[in-house]
Amino acid sequence: MTPHSLTILTGASRGMGHAMAEQLLQSGAHLLCISRQTSADLAALAAQRGAQLEQWSADLADAAPVSQRLAAWLAARDPAALASATLINNAGVIPALTPLRDNTSADLANALRVGLEAPMQLCAAFLHATQGWTVPRKVLNISSGLGRRPMASSGAYCAAKAGMDHFTRCLALDEALQAHGAKVCSLAPGVVDTDMQVQLRGADPKVFPDLANFAGLHAQGQLASPQAAAARVLAYLARADFGAEPVADARG
Repeated sequence: MTPHSLTILTGASRGMGHAMAEQLLQSGAHLLCISRQTSADLAALAAQRGAQLEQWSADLADAAPVSQRLAAWLAARDPAALASATLINNAGVIPALTPLRDNTSADLANALRVGLEAPMQLCAAFLHATQGWTVPRKVLNISSGLGRRPMASSGAYCAAKAGMDHFTRCLALDEALQAHGAKVCSLAPGVVDTDMQVQLRGADPKVFPDLANFAGLHAQGQLASPQAAAARVLAYLARADFGAEPVADARG
């Protein structure tokens, strides 16, 4: 049996996540997608290309049962049949674009649970379940430039991405101590033409002073398409030096 690549991807139902799933579904690949909704388009594409696709419908605001299920699922895999194993944490949410004082507790909790707590739990489950594997393992956390610079009315999202960057630095130190440690990176993909950009452009300029900047990026055609951004991110994942920098930018 020819070894195949195994990839676990969150947030695959739309935007850049969906585009990454499309590009990962090549012949011989095994892709597990974890999203709020499953995709008939991806199922059809997998059948057409001879790829193996599993889709779990799950709300990552409650990540504990998902991470437990992932750990059990990985324990049932045969690493001898794999060429590689990769976890891509792509899911995230941005709450209402308002000053922190006006965010609801529920919105703040949801943003941090999906954007930070879920990636941490899934990383822990993935790395623990595969600790004894000798095949190459990678963790790619999809971060944002907003984890590295502040933006008004975006406290929860910025905090989640900053936390993702820093826990990835800690993961890199942990895995460097292992004989077959995973390569890990928290990667900013650049500005992408997704629903989040629509949300940013629709914000109230009275509380969101960056509105004009995002409107300008759109008007000037400076937003990458989800497909182009996905290709750039996956090319970075495939680099021989992936993980050399635990926090990086896909644009170089």
